Amino acid sequence: MLRLILVVLVIVPATLWHGFRMIVAVLRGSSRASCICAEAPRTWARLLLRCSGAEVVFENVEVIDPERPQILVANHTSWYDVLALMAYMPGRTLFVAKKELERVPIFGWAVGSCGHIFIDRKDRGRAVEKLAEARQILEKESPTVIMFPEGTRSKTGELQPFKKGAFVLAIQTGVDIVPAAVSGAYEIMSKGSWVIRAGTVRIRFGDPIDVSGLEVENRNELTERTWNALKGMQATGAE
Repeated sequence: MLRLILVVLVIVPATLWHGFRMIVAVLRGSSRASCICAEAPRTWARLLLRCSGAEVVFENVEVIDPERPQILVANHTSWYDVLALMAYMPGRTLFVAKKELERVPIFGWAVGSCGHIFIDRKDRGRAVEKLAEARQILEKESPTVIMFPEGTRSKTGELQPFKKGAFVLAIQTGVDIVPAAVSGAYEIMSKGSWVIRAGTVRIRFGDPIDVSGLEVENRNELTERTWNALKGMQATGAE
């Protein structure tokens, strides 16, 4: 309970400060806007991790190439999955998240103004448009696009079925998929719980999955292949 109180006391002023920094920099067209948009979320996320007593460990991080575009596909069990990746992923990152997060005061506006993408899965037409935006950014700016294809946090910690947006995007752009198996975040704070426990978020990056030669018609096959790869990585990591 003490960790939750500390996080609550810190998150409001930290979100206001870093959120307004991003929004103002973008609205003013500041020459430092891109730097602020990259640095502020990292600082914010690291602060919350520290207040929570959460450490982050990356394994096989050398497969992440900041010089080329990649689509990182991770399992999703806790908000601490997002914080860990936001805080320590190398290079420029772009999150693709569900529309509901855009409505979070200050936070949603700030990350949206910095180019992160929110998808309304209830509106297929708008979802397709947003994925087209992600495609343009991938082709022009070569970021690591981070997606959680389960669509929401797992209530049990078990890997859920994947939605196909990430895999259509990969095929359309020809960009490799990097599976990322996250463990430990569920134990820190699970879905529906207000309890925060100290612990370690461990993120293990798998070998990139080459999509060259695939067509959109192969999206189911690619989705299944990635799900199996991630499930296998979770099983290996638990041994």
